[in-house]
Amino acid sequence: MSQWQSQPDVAASRRQHRQLYQAQGRYLRFVGLLTLAGLLYYVWFFSQFGISGEQLTSGLQQISRYLLRMFVWHDFFNWPFAYYFTQIGITLAIVFVGTLTATVIALLLSFLAARNIMRGLIPGFIALLMRRLFDVLRGIDMAIWGLIFVRAVGLGPLAGVLAIIMQDTGLLGRLYAEGHEAVDRSPGRGLTAVGANGLQKHRFGIFTQSFPTFLALSLYQIESNTRSAAVLGFVGAGGIGLIYAENMRLWNWDVVMFITLLLVIVVMAMDTLSAWLRRRYIGGNVVPLFKAE
Repeated sequence: MSQWQSQPDVAASRRQHRQLYQAQGRYLRFVGLLTLAGLLYYVWFFSQFGISGEQLTSGLQQISRYLLRMFVWHDFFNWPFAYYFTQIGITLAIVFVGTLTATVIALLLSFLAARNIMRGLIPGFIALLMRRLFDVLRGIDMAIWGLIFVRAVGLGPLAGVLAIIMQDTGLLGRLYAEGHEAVDRSPGRGLTAVGANGLQKHRFGIFTQSFPTFLALSLYQIESNTRSAAVLGFVGAGGIGLIYAENMRLWNWDVVMFITLLLVIVVMAMDTLSAWLRRRYIGGNVVPLFKAE
């Protein structure tokens, strides 16, 4: 038998790489203990907060009844489709205005929160304050912001736009700042060597590298807000959520399913558009190598 066909000597390998096998054993024990802790937590959780068999049976019966009502559309051709599509259009308008405004604000503030840009004692303190501001903004749910602005500016789309701006500014600002901090510093050093000022270094040395992250996060947030904006209508902030609230209160589950399907189609269209934009502006086209004439 040739050398390549011989069986490996596991015992010799263990003797030769003893520390590696010991580390592997510790890792496996750690994973086992972590898995056991997770299983015990689930057992404790369902023993304390679980539901009884009767509640489970009753709940399944209710769900089956609701599903039956959702897929049986009564008097379909007499539904107010113009009203439904108008509310979907209002929802999309709320999402685009709120997300685009939050994107611009978050991008500007993210440079003040990036620690590789804000160096020094005072700039570092400003970066810390900006990060705490982002924590406050994203720590409050969008529905809570909607309730606050409904009380402040009244019912309507404006409250929904302001709620999205507040939520997304905190979320995107923190993510953009982390994207700025993850860039390679070599282009910035090269720009410094050729005499570039601070604004030029931020533009060509930092933002050029973090732009793919910026675009991907912005596009995803538009998709996410399209789904989340339906909740804003429940609190009076306008949009398709108002139809949800009305028809759930009237037990018109067929209309609820129809609106849900429309939202799914809209989200799929948004995903297709964002995928094309990612390929266009993140992947880019192949640049041919220079060939001397």
